[in-house]
This record gives sequence, C-alpha cells and structure tokens, in this order.
Amino acid sequence: MELPYWFAIIVSCLLPIFVAIITKLHFQFQRPNSNLPPGPKPWPIIGNLNQIGDLPHRSLHNLSKTYGPIMHLKFGSFHVVIASSSEMAKQILKTNDHIFATRPQIAAGKHTCYDFSNVTWAPYGPQWRLGRKIYLSKLFSSKGLESYHEIRAQERHAFMSRLFAVSDKPVVLKDHLFHFTLSVISRIVMGKKYFSESEVEDEEFVVSREGFQEMLEELFVLNGVLNIGDWIPWLGFLDLQGYVKRMKDLRKRFDRFYQHVIGDHMARRTQIDFVPKDFLDFLLGLVKDPSLDVDFTLNSVKAFALDQMAGGTDTAATTVEWAMSELMKQPNLIKKANEEIDRVVGRERWVEETDIPNLPYLDAIIKETLRLHPVAVLLAPHMALEDCEIEGFDIRKGTMVYVNTWSIGRDPSVWESPEDFCPERFLGKKEIDVKGQNFEFLPFGSGRRMCPGYKLGLKMVSSSLANLLHGFTWRLADENVKPQDLDMEEHFGLATVRKFPLVAVGQPRLPQHLFY
Repeated sequence: MELPYWFAIIVSCLLPIFVAIITKLHFQFQRPNSNLPPGPKPWPIIGNLNQIGDLPHRSLHNLSKTYGPIMHLKFGSFHVVIASSSEMAKQILKTNDHIFATRPQIAAGKHTCYDFSNVTWAPYGPQWRLGRKIYLSKLFSSKGLESYHEIRAQERHAFMSRLFAVSDKPVVLKDHLFHFTLSVISRIVMGKKYFSESEVEDEEFVVSREGFQEMLEELFVLNGVLNIGDWIPWLGFLDLQGYVKRMKDLRKRFDRFYQHVIGDHMARRTQIDFVPKDFLDFLLGLVKDPSLDVDFTLNSVKAFALDQMAGGTDTAATTVEWAMSELMKQPNLIKKANEEIDRVVGRERWVEETDIPNLPYLDAIIKETLRLHPVAVLLAPHMALEDCEIEGFDIRKGTMVYVNTWSIGRDPSVWESPEDFCPERFLGKKEIDVKGQNFEFLPFGSGRRMCPGYKLGLKMVSSSLANLLHGFTWRLADENVKPQDLDMEEHFGLATVRKFPLVAVGQPRLPQHLFY
C-alpha cells in the first residue's frame, strides 16, 4: 500500500530529531569497558566534522597538540583515529599492519576508481594482491625500471627543450612539469601519448593534454575530500556538497578516454604479428584469464591504468614544484646545488640518472621537500579489520585510521627547527630513507599499503629537478615579490598542491647546443 505524501513529509522532518536523540544516547551509553584514545567531544549526527577546515591535515595537527599523538574523533557515525607521531605511525603501519591493511569503501573509490578496482582503494584481498604483484614484478622491478630508461631520457630532453623555447619568459612551471611526467607515464603505460597538444579535442586524441591534466587534478581533489555522504550515510542521497555528481561526471570522461585507448589496443591485438609492447597490452592479456583468483575485467584494466597515470604524473610534478618553490625562497640553496652538479657533471652535458647517487645535496633537497611537503599529507585512510589495542587504547573493528605525515614531519621532538627548509639536516644521515622503515619520514607510506611506484617517482623527481637547476638560472616572474615572501599556501586533496602555481622565469646557463 502506498503511503500518503504527508506521512513522508512528517517522517523526513522528524528523522533528524530522532537520529539526534539516538546519537546522543549512544555517546552517553558507550560500552563501559571501552578505552578509546583521547579526543574532542563529538556533536550529535556530525561528530567532529565541524572541527575540520579546508586544510584537514592542519586542523588535525592543531587538535593533536591538545589530545596527543593518537586521537579519537567521530566523523558522522564513524570512529576515526588520527596518528600524529612516528611511534603511532609505526604501531599502525608495522606492528599492526595486518589489522589496518584494508581501505574504507568511500564514494571516491566507488565512482572514480571503477568500484574499488585499483590498488589505491581496493579492499585487502585478491584484487589488491594481484595489482601489487603486477606493479612490483612488471613495472617497478629493477628490470622494469631499466627497460623504460630511454623513454625517461627522451622526454626529459624534450622537457628541457620546451623550456629553452620560452626562456626569459614567465612560465607556469607545474604545466611544464606535468607535460614531462604525463609524456613519460603515457608511453610506459599506453605505448604512446594519447592526448593532443592542441586545446581543441578531436577524434584521434579524444582529449587535449590540458584537458587530461584538469581531469587528473580533479581526480586528486575528489579522492581527498570529506564527503558528507561517506560519514552520514542517510544523507548520502542528497549529495549536499555535489561531490558525487562531480565524481560520476569525471568517471564518464575517463571512460571516454580509455574506451578510445583500449579500442586502439584491441585492434592491434587482432594483427597476425601482434607482440605486447606496453603495460596496457599486458593488462588486456589478463582479461578473463581463468588462472587468476579474481574476475579481471575491462574495468580492472581501466582502474590499474588510471592508478599509474595518476600516481606517476601529478605527484611527481607537485613534488618538484614544491622543491623549486622552497629553493627560490632561498637562492643560496640553488647556488649550493649548482656547485655540486657542476663539480660532478660539468657544463657540457645534462645530468643523467646515473649521476644522481653522486649528488648528495640534491638528494637532501628532495628529502627535505618530502618532509615539509609530503605529497600525501594524510596517507590514504586505513580501516581496522578487527578489534585491537594501541598504546593501551581500544581500537574497534571498522575504525578508520589516518596517519598525518604532515604532523610527523613537523614534530619538534624529532626535527630541529621543523618549520625551516634546511636540506643540510639530511646530509650524512643515509639511514633516513624513503623506503618506509624510518617512521619519522614517510613520504610514500609504509607496510602493505605503501606506494609501490615510489622508485619510479623518485627517478623522475630527482632527474627533472637536477636538470631544471643545471640548465637554467631561475627568478620569480613577479619582480615586486621578494623571494622570501613567496606565497606557499596549500590546496588540499589526495595530493596537496600549491594553491597558486609557481610562475618563474628561466635563463639558460648551459651551451645552446645541449637544448636542441
């Protein structure tokens, strides 16, 4: 029997009041023997969401000053634990890694990552294990990284040539960095560049390079937002912030792009002399493979390809942009870096990847950048698979856990003058590396869910930064801004980027023939 419309109106009006009463009673009569970590008292329905600002990592950092390095919050109806120290990060990512090995199933993973099919958002299980095995054996093994060396070298030289063509003119550095990283990853994953250099899309390319950059930037934003529907599920259908609509629209755009790319690859597979040439060819060979423990579909192919396109492009470009921003605030650091590069490499050739181990000051600059500006200021959320105890506190099954790497990198008990950009702090400290075993320094995470592609990312960051410094003398485009006054505001997302792109002018410092 159909209920009268007025009944639905009454229910919709009374439901929030009813939920508020139940929520309040729930908070008052929690399990008497539960010993949750300290934290601010939550509000009914919304929990502590009202205390999280536009830069969540900073909001959580400030709260941790009051409530300590392990802190309990409520985001809507969900328990959330924040780890803000190296010891708490170690407890979660190493000691109890097996318990926190899965991801919460939030809207971003469903709508932008093909129903949690990629390695980033896949729950702990067969799909995730397959993806990680493929990445570590196929793309990021020593043999795999070496096989793509020539691609990186070619695109790096093209990168320097493009900058030379606009030398002495203001450039948005991030755009050029993104062009370089996208070109490299596109050729590794898809065999060629499937985007046009023109701003106008056409049948051959489907999307322009600028358009694809905008898509990836939107992906990172939407995968980092606090979507109300994730935390207060009964409000999810309203999509109050409009995030889910944006996620669905973005997925349609990626679908259109990947349908074109996959169609092109499938056509080549029908040729008699077909030989797999790129990562997408390899993935397509796994579709409906009966030997696999999972049903590997075309959506799985799209998800794994998107993992690489996103993880290998925007993150590397963002890191180099932050490094250049910090260096331009202190020109004396650029001088030190150039002295080292000139001494090791000279001025008659470009810096090669094989030179990087001999450039310790450059390595220190990159580490200091990753300390102050970790790409993921909050590691992607983990979720407890079972009840456990950390530092005497009860962590319940289903609790979502965030590791605040931004806080850890600014811990005054670990880092002297933590707010200062000082590469020298890493000189002579080779034991502090990026491999996830130094929990005071976790730019790529640690444990099972550590970023599997960090080696490729570091190669691209170090070689591009070295050659930016080696090839050009840089100054800010706005001559009215003093270097020390350069704006360093952030814009939060799964990767936290500069709020305002760095605009700079480069003047060649190497012989012209090297740029051609």
